[in-house]
Amino acid sequence: MKYRSLGRTGLRVSEIGIGTWAFGGPTTFGGIQIGWGKVDDKVSLETLARCFDLGINFIDTADSYGKGHSEEIVGRAVKGRRDRVIIATKCGNFEDEQGRWVQSWRPDYVQKACENSLQRLQTDHIDLYQIHTPLPDKGEFRYEPETFEVFENLKRHGKILYYGYSSNTSEDALRVMETGYCDTVQLFYNILDRSAERELFGLAMEKEIGIIARVPLASGFLSGKFSRDIRFDGNDHRVKLSRESIGEMVDKVEKIRPLAERTGRTLSQFALQFCLNQDAVSVVIPGAKTPQQLEQNAKASDLGKLLPQELRELDHLFHR
Repeated sequence: MKYRSLGRTGLRVSEIGIGTWAFGGPTTFGGIQIGWGKVDDKVSLETLARCFDLGINFIDTADSYGKGHSEEIVGRAVKGRRDRVIIATKCGNFEDEQGRWVQSWRPDYVQKACENSLQRLQTDHIDLYQIHTPLPDKGEFRYEPETFEVFENLKRHGKILYYGYSSNTSEDALRVMETGYCDTVQLFYNILDRSAERELFGLAMEKEIGIIARVPLASGFLSGKFSRDIRFDGNDHRVKLSRESIGEMVDKVEKIRPLAERTGRTLSQFALQFCLNQDAVSVVIPGAKTPQQLEQNAKASDLGKLLPQELRELDHLFHR
């Protein structure tokens, strides 16, 4: 496992981390399914335990994953080994008394959410506390000094070491980068969605903002295990994908497969290596439901970067 600096934080993070969204299990917010289907807590704990053997030290979670259950699993897994991991979690999403999905970054809410996360994670500090994907229809997020003061206060009191922003759009990521407040930005980046490299990576390098690449396997499609007729379970948020969008992604992945397998790499490893080709990327956080999936992901760090010729072939495939 190779390691990189997490932006200006000084933290050294494994190139391959783990995203633990799936460990929360089936979850609804405001009646909307946001989970990844059924999981076995025992297997989740075994998967996280394998991180220590593989050199993976970056674990990403959120208080909304399973409404706290993912954080609880992480807390159980790292108990007694807390000094060997960097925990990143997020806040801002919850259901109100009417059962509606809303968001808030009011100081009183953030402080309470942080305390609750600390309890679930069984720790006295959070290494990276992230603003969790503000959505325009859930509440207003203001890119102003007052918004970030609560996070600065949590830093002063040692509750968190650093804070960052998890973005749904390049536009939002750019806005928060320009404020100069957040130490990291978490965003979509994979072979099928490369907008970030054109619009954000240069600025991230200039401002020493750590980039956390999420959904690097395009919600599992870049693992190559899905066909056009895949049917997702009702408790998996991917059930909302249209047949057309599924077909388009599968077709694109099949174009990439020969390029990946030519050198004996799995499609997943090729996809993760692609993300790591960008120096702006500090860590890639694919999800892994089993130790076996985690092991395959971790190998991508040892395989090194893609060759220039491979990148040119990728560009040619998608007429870039």
